Amino acid sequence: MIRPVAACAVVLVITADAPRQSNELNVRWVRDWTPSANGVEWSELGFAAGGERFRLVLARIDPTRVRFALAAATRNAGLGGAWTIDSAPSDAALAVNAGQFAGGTPWGWVVRNGVEVQPLGRGPLAMAVVIDRAGAVRLVRADSAAAERDVSTAFESYPTLLWGDGEIPEQLRATGRGVDLKHRDSRAAIGLLTDGRVLIGLTRFLTDDGRVSTLPFGPTIPEMATLMARLGCRRAVALDGGISSQLAIGPRRWPGYRRVPLALIATAVGAASAPHTR
Repeated sequence: MIRPVAACAVVLVITADAPRQSNELNVRWVRDWTPSANGVEWSELGFAAGGERFRLVLARIDPTRVRFALAAATRNAGLGGAWTIDSAPSDAALAVNAGQFAGGTPWGWVVRNGVEVQPLGRGPLAMAVVIDRAGAVRLVRADSAAAERDVSTAFESYPTLLWGDGEIPEQLRATGRGVDLKHRDSRAAIGLLTDGRVLIGLTRFLTDDGRVSTLPFGPTIPEMATLMARLGCRRAVALDGGISSQLAIGPRRWPGYRRVPLALIATAVGAASAPHTR
């Protein structure tokens, strides 16, 4: 198992059991956690991989102090995504694109307000994010998600980055097992820490002069899994990356290029509720 790194200034090398050409991450710096809203903190770390520099934006969420909901927005009866972080309600403590998409509509399981909108999708590395009526968050493999009860909100995504208790799936450890382990792209992921808090990560490319770029280039899937494990997640799954990846933490914005059909919204408990669909 990969042990977590403390949130302070460090220089270290992270390694994973992925192909040798992409398994070394040099973490250059880690920013201290900064409160953003009731139950939400944010941080950043800088890292290098494949000869390039990147930034990982992090949000750490206490599910006992926020309310989660899914925002669904499509054009022309579901023929294309219509949501961006600018669609998030003004009281949102956090907003991030959720799941994967096919034909402009969400892929796999979607439950909103206790009602199943779409059935479970199937795949060896599919994982469901499940939130019960009490607000507790679980990440469960798709082959066991059908047994879940008391589901208020759920969505499905892939590939799984971590399962069990912080283990990287074997499909991410060797080539030829159905996952492209060499492709570099912007990444977004959601994970569950050992204390029940939720960790969301979004990568951004750094230009030669140190500016953050929306260029869709970043770590490989095994490298993203390693980062989430090193940060203390016991389970994690990738969200749609590339030009879809976008995150808002309070007033801070990391936009994407693509409108998406589904997003996860966190609102601080006690805050006034605004509509979650535009």
